[in-house]
Amino acid sequence: MSSSPRPSPAQTPVVPEAASWPRRMVALAVDWFACLLVVGLFTPVYGADAGSASGFVVLGVFVLESALLTATIGGSFGQVATRLRVVRVTGESRPVDLLPAVLRQVLVALVIPPLVFKPDGRGLHDLAAGTICVTLQTARGE
Repeated sequence: MSSSPRPSPAQTPVVPEAASWPRRMVALAVDWFACLLVVGLFTPVYGADAGSASGFVVLGVFVLESALLTATIGGSFGQVATRLRVVRVTGESRPVDLLPAVLRQVLVALVIPPLVFKPDGRGLHDLAAGTICVTLQTARGE
């Protein structure tokens, strides 16, 4: 029975500490309510006469908003408001590229991937995109 050699501590990448779950949930709630507000203000689809498709419109706005902002400024509206950032797990300082950001947010929209996570706090959505959600201080290296 042969076993593969274990990587030495120097080869193992150092994953930053993930932000707390309550803080990430607050950011998600801020995002969701902002998307509800945007859809409610700018489309006649949402409101008293809303059909069953209106929830999908809000979900689409959420995915679009959070993916675009994650790729440009490092976090969705709610994450920026709660001083969180989505960073590359490799430690690169530039924001996540657009396609991994879209993949990450589509998986968040599916709900289950964020609920299946590793002990370091990264859910399946972060593992697939190569990202981690950290506090602003951690992102800045403070």
